[in-house]
Amino acid sequence: MVEKLGMPDAEVYFYAEFFTPAESDALFADLSASIAWEQRAITIMGKQIMQPRLIAWYGDEGTTYRYSGLTVHPNPWTPTLLTIRQRLQTVSSASFNSVLLNLYRDGNDSVGWHSDDEPELGTNPVIASLTLGAARAFQFRHRTNRDLRVNLELTHGSLLIMAGATQHHWHHQVPKTRKPLPPRINLTFRVIH
Repeated sequence: MVEKLGMPDAEVYFYAEFFTPAESDALFADLSASIAWEQRAITIMGKQIMQPRLIAWYGDEGTTYRYSGLTVHPNPWTPTLLTIRQRLQTVSSASFNSVLLNLYRDGNDSVGWHSDDEPELGTNPVIASLTLGAARAFQFRHRTNRDLRVNLELTHGSLLIMAGATQHHWHHQVPKTRKPLPPRINLTFRVIH
């Protein structure tokens, strides 16, 4: 069942259990073992730091992606990633040609406030974000009205779709937490133009 979040200037949809717990367990185990995880340096406010999580970029040939001073070239799709992509495309208007995977090893791994608004994503990108593993807080903050905030818990097997003008008007983050947490894999499917 899908819930459309009541956010002005945005189109955000949440599926609390897009994959069943058994499907999610199997996907988490497969991706943990089969993905070519790496930690890379990014540039934030002119300063180079190591990303506070592991990443991997997969997609069609030529779907190079640039963000935070980092350029990533796609690994070829795995059978599991193709299966997930096919399932996501049944509920999305997008034909995804790439996916950024993030491995949050524990509560110290995070991603700060940002929008997915790089030029190669197009004017109103559709981002489909699948969570496997530990539940994590996911926060939205409006760009011009900082009093507008939305907090979600992204759980094992849940899917969040951000579309329309969302990236123009909202930032989002996965904050650090001191709470001891097992790993979380997040897959953000995208269309590179």
